[in-house]
Parts: sequence; structure tokens; C-alpha cells
Amino acid sequence: MSTLEPVRPSDPRMPVSPQLALRVAILGGLAMAMFAIIFFRLWYLQVLSGEQYVQKADANQERNLPIAAPRGQILDREGQPVVESTTTNAVQIVPSALPPRGAPRLALYRRLGGLLGMSPRRIEALVVKGRNAVPYAPVTIKTDAGQGALTVLAERQSEFPGVTQQPVSIRAYPYGEMAAQVLGYVGQVSERELKLRAFRGVKQGTVVGQEGLEYYYDRYLRGLPGKQRVAVNAAGYPVPSALAATPPQAGYSLKVTLDFGLQREGEKALLEGIERAKAGGKPANAGAFVALDPRNGQVLAIGSYPSFDPNKFAKPLTSSEYAALEGKATAASGGEEEPARLTDRAVNGTYPTGSTFKPITAMGALEAGVINPSEGLGAGQCIAVSTEQFCNAGKADYGAVGLVEALKVSSDTYFFETGELANSHGNVIQHMARELGIGEQTGIDLPSEITGLIPDRAWRAKVAGEELACERRRHVSSCGISDGRPWSVGDNMHLAVGQGDLLTSPLQMAVAYSTLANAFMHEGNGTVVRPHLGMEIDGAQGRLVQALSFPPTREVHLNYSDLSLVMEGIHEAASQPGGTSAAVWSGWDQAQHPVYGKTGTAQHGVGTEDQSWYMCYLPDSTRPIVIAVTVQQGGFGAETAAPIARLLASQWFGKSKRFVAGTSKTF
Repeated sequence: MSTLEPVRPSDPRMPVSPQLALRVAILGGLAMAMFAIIFFRLWYLQVLSGEQYVQKADANQERNLPIAAPRGQILDREGQPVVESTTTNAVQIVPSALPPRGAPRLALYRRLGGLLGMSPRRIEALVVKGRNAVPYAPVTIKTDAGQGALTVLAERQSEFPGVTQQPVSIRAYPYGEMAAQVLGYVGQVSERELKLRAFRGVKQGTVVGQEGLEYYYDRYLRGLPGKQRVAVNAAGYPVPSALAATPPQAGYSLKVTLDFGLQREGEKALLEGIERAKAGGKPANAGAFVALDPRNGQVLAIGSYPSFDPNKFAKPLTSSEYAALEGKATAASGGEEEPARLTDRAVNGTYPTGSTFKPITAMGALEAGVINPSEGLGAGQCIAVSTEQFCNAGKADYGAVGLVEALKVSSDTYFFETGELANSHGNVIQHMARELGIGEQTGIDLPSEITGLIPDRAWRAKVAGEELACERRRHVSSCGISDGRPWSVGDNMHLAVGQGDLLTSPLQMAVAYSTLANAFMHEGNGTVVRPHLGMEIDGAQGRLVQALSFPPTREVHLNYSDLSLVMEGIHEAASQPGGTSAAVWSGWDQAQHPVYGKTGTAQHGVGTEDQSWYMCYLPDSTRPIVIAVTVQQGGFGAETAAPIARLLASQWFGKSKRFVAGTSKTF
């Protein structure tokens, strides 16, 4: 008999395969590892790095605001300030302290706008812009509110919640329009300027030089900004604190070569000459002057008319105000176009020179052996070449004269004939002009200057090619670039008397005459000076930081006999009866300070009055000077430009000043 086994209930657990057990073990190990990492990370943060993060958290409660550094002064050669920085109170708004949005805030903006002469909308726009840019910083509304407005804000502070006053340094130009184009002006750095090498590392909102010396020497004048440490709450708004500030470091001072007395007299003389020309029926709408030391290129005085007041740039200009300074506003409104006030005509004016170019023509022709200085040329009223007549001014007939007499009376026919003879010798006149410093940038320490143009065969061929290419590209009969003709003998004849396509500036002409002058001082061995305004960089209490050096561009070697004849000719022009500017210098002590001067009357534009020019050199053992003057549509050189130059020379040598107009009507 068999025994039956009882039936066992089935085991509900599934058998675990070795593969599954391995996976579970791996996942468990990973979980344990992650837990360990998190544990040790928390331990590291709380125990080892806790103090460091507490410090960072505390630092998050602070913000740094830049404190603008006062710009350094610009001083004349005697150390007198011509540009300085002054402190005034800027009107600012603290956004977190403003009344609630709506009627209360709008009422505040209206009260403040009425006081400051600003619209409520403008104030609101400034607040929104400033708050978006730097939420924790006060927003500057106006820097030049005036003492009356600042007094009202101080006395009625309860009526202007959130409005404060903060001392700020602003640029001041105590002499207004004097030398404004070369001194320049300042303004907040733009986004485009921040990308320039000159402003590398500069923070947005920093006031920097925008033009003139303010721009060229900005790295010295700007100084180093300080830091105002501001405590903020969790929302990023400032809260009261006693955090110490890092004070700014003021910029260095720049001493320049300008002589204050000569500069002031030059500006006054230029204006007087222009007003006299206008009284005589000439438009005389613009002009410029330059005075150089021919030994080293120091700019003793430099001015341009019309000028502008750089103090206006202390606050942002409207587009219409800036357009007016550029001379565009009147033209746009249909009126007569006014000369741009911002343009420095001494450095960037481009003009034909008229007869002031004749000494350069003479030197080029003499050095190349084109003319014999004693041979008579230029007989008759005119010279005919093909069908064109080249005539003296007023159809005067000086007869056949030698070089010295031709310079004395400024015989156009003599120099027309010289230009005709020189044409077959190549670019001898052009070469001399370039050798003396015309047709190239002088290297003056200003942000920009013109190159100028000395026309020659290569230039004529180049513009003819550009004209042809333009016509083909645009499918037109003319682009106005060139008439397409090749160089002609007439072109060289016009160049010989400073006309035609020649374009240069008073500064370049001053450099050229300085080259002739210092070569004359040293028996023909001279230098092309580099004109400059900077003299030295000074620190506190006038301590010298850096002397500025401007070596000459190059040396020149001129035949001293030839040079002496040229200088004799322009000396007789200013001192002998019949000389083109002799009447202007009547009563001048020629024995003490001989004058080597040349008038110029240039045709500039169709239907306009002639441009008045004068160039002169006055030697002195310690104070030699070269003066260049030009007046747009000012008439004959002896009538307008030469008397201005005499006033400058009188100031420089301490002589009595009087405006003496010449009567000569020669080019």
C-alpha cells in the first residue's frame, strides 16, 4: 500500500536569473555612489566652502558705480588754462524713491520739467532708459540746470521726491569760440567709439574727447574713474550704507604751443578783416590763419572762421543744432548755405593758392634749370597758347622782367611762361611743391587733415580713367569726375600761378614757407617741419610727466643762390615801391624785422569773389615766425589777407597795431 505525499502550495516568487541580479546590484551601486557624491558635495559646500560663499553672497548686496575723473586742463605755452574742468551739481532721479506710477509721478515730472525747461515725456524717457541700463544707479536728468533751479530743488526738496543733486565735473571753455576747432570738445563715448583702439577699456557713459586736441590727447586728459560702492536689496534697489568709495584720479594737463596773446589777436584780426571786406561789398564768408615757428613747427596761433562755442557740447545737442554747426540747416531750409562752423579751415580747408604759389614755382624752375633768373620773360599783357589767352590781372603789362622783379610785382605772364617752359621738363614744379610739404598730410597732432592735390600727368590720367569706368558702369554720357582729356601745357601754366586743379590748406602753405625760411637760415639746408600743438604732459603742480617730441618730416637741400633770389623777390614785394604788399607794410621797421611776403588772389569756383591769400616770413634770432592767412571771397590778397597778417606780426613783435589795406590788384 503506497503512501500519498501531501500537495504543497506553489511558491509565488519568480526565480531570479543571474543577469537580473547583476543589473540590480549595478543600479544599487550607482544609487549609493550618487548619494555619496551628493552627501560629500553638501558637506564640501557647507563645511569647507561655507565662508567663501557667505562672502560672495555679501558681495551680491553691493554694486559699483563709476565716478568720473576730472579731465586735465589744456594750458597755453605760458601755463595759462584755455580749457579746464569745473564742478557743478547734476540733477538726478533715484527711481526707487519716485512716487507711484500714474498721476503722482506725472505731476512730479511736470513740476521738474517746468523748472529745468524739459518736457515730462523727455524726463520719463531718460528715467526708463537709465533704469533699464543700470537699475540701481541714479539717472542724470540734466548737468547744467543753472544755480536758480538747483536752489529751488534744495529749498523745496519735499516737492520733488526722488530728485537729488550730485556734484559732477564738466568741461569748460572760458574763451568760447577761440581756437575751438583745434581745442575740440567732449561727449559721452558712443557704441561705435567703444570699438576703436583709442577707447579700448573705456566704460560706456564715459566722457571722452570727440574732436581736436581733446580727442588726440584723450588718453592723457581723461584720467582714471573711481568707484562708488552702492548697497542694494534683494530687488536690486539701493539702500542706505556706509560703503567706502574709491576716488577718481584726475587727468594730466596738456601744455600746448599756442601763444594766448597771438591767438587772441589773430582771431580779432581775422574778424576785422572779414568785416572790412564785407563793408567793401565782398561776401567774405569764411577764413583761416596759421602762425608757425619755422625752426621747429610749433603752432603759435591757429584759427578758423566761422567758429563755434564748444561749451554747447556740455549737454547733448539736438539733430537740428548739430546740423546748423555743420552748415546744413540753412541749405536744407532753402536759404543760402552757411559755412560749416565745425570745419577747421586752417587744417582741412582745400583751396587754390593764387600767387602765393609763385615762389614754389620759381624754386622748382630754378633747381631744374628751366629758367635763367636774369632773363626777361612775360612781356605783354597776355600770353597766347593755341587758342587760349593767359593774361595778367587787369591786363597789366610789366614788360619782360627777371625773376626778382617778377616776384616783386607778381607778374602772371612771367610765371605763365615759366610754367609753359617747365612742362617739357616733366613735373619739376610738382616735385618742388611736394618737396616743400604741399600735397601731403603734415602730421599735425589733430584727428584729421586734408592731403591736398598737386595735379600732374599721372593724376590727370587717373581721373580720366575713373570717369570712363563710371560712364561704362552707369551707362551715362558723363559722371562729372573728369572731362577725360589728357594733361596739357595749359594745366602746367595754371599750376605755375597757383590755379587750376591745385588744392591745399593754409597749414600746408605755412609748412612750405617754413621750409623755405629755415633753408634760407642755413644756406640752403633746411627741414620740412612737422607742425604741432602739443608741448608737454604735466601732472599735479605742473610736474613734467612727458615732453612731446615732433621731429621734422625730412631734410631738404636747396641751391642757396636760387633760394636767395626767391627770398629777395618776396622781400621786395613787401618792402619796395611797386611791391604787391609794400603799402600794407608802410611804416614797418624793415631793418629790424624784414618782411618776406607774397600776396595771392585765387579764383575759386564759378561766379564767386576771389579768394584772398597772404604768406609771409619775418626772421628774428629768437622769435622767427611764418604767417598764412586766407579769406574766402575776400578779394585781392593785399586788400584783406595781408593786413590781417600785419596785425599778427605786430602782436608778435610788440609793435603798434593798425589795419593797413593795400591797393595793389594783382594775383
